[in-house]
Amino acid sequence: MDAGLGPLSRDDFLGGRLRLWQPVNGYRAAIDPVLLAAFVAAAPGERVLELGCGAGIASLCLAARVSGLTLRGLELQPGYAALARRNAAENGLALDVCEGDLRRPPAALRALGFHQVLANPPFHPAGAVTPPDDPGRDRAHREEATLADWIACGLRRLLPGGRLTLIHRAERLGAILAAVEGAAGAVEILPVAPRSGAAAARVLVRCRKGSAAPLTLLPPLILHRGASHAEDDGAYAAEPEAILREGAALSRGAGPADRSFL
Repeated sequence: MDAGLGPLSRDDFLGGRLRLWQPVNGYRAAIDPVLLAAFVAAAPGERVLELGCGAGIASLCLAARVSGLTLRGLELQPGYAALARRNAAENGLALDVCEGDLRRPPAALRALGFHQVLANPPFHPAGAVTPPDDPGRDRAHREEATLADWIACGLRRLLPGGRLTLIHRAERLGAILAAVEGAAGAVEILPVAPRSGAAAARVLVRCRKGSAAPLTLLPPLILHRGASHAEDDGAYAAEPEAILREGAALSRGAGPADRSFL
């Protein structure tokens, strides 16, 4: 048991490089936070904030790939914030987690600026789906703060020239682009499709605060090898396999942020 979350399991991430606790019955990370971390173009020495960090999966996957980061997380639910701290400590990584609502961040967080902000916002607007029984899972999947709130908070916390990186359902891409318009540019969109020839189910989006550079649509990430589960038994293609098992970067598009604004 941990901070009211019920029974926990300790699961391997990045091929066992990380062993992270998650609730058995609450919100459990799939591959989305790992892909999110792989797409963050962070460099050693940068300050990084994860909004809605949950049990810390994305931040710790990023820390396992890029050394020398100053990592902070903001989490609404105290039980998950405590679990993120535990996961960081038991994996020998530094992650400072504060509790609070991204619509009203704690004063200590508002005083800071970050080179990178990352987020895996809830996928469903309030009232769009039947809520699950577990309240932690419900808050992870259904919006209280809107998607526009998440993006506005992320952009406010960035230093000029800093980057915001998100993962979301492909159908919400229009809402993401509307929320960043006028505040950020150099938008890079990476569709994530389950198989070759299939429509993208997810999008990874990265943008740069204050930039006027044009949008770039990147080549898609194809997750599985074959045209069907029967053909490949669910095996991942080489690129996602390297990301999920070895902690590789998702190297399309921009490299680490231009540090001239530091």
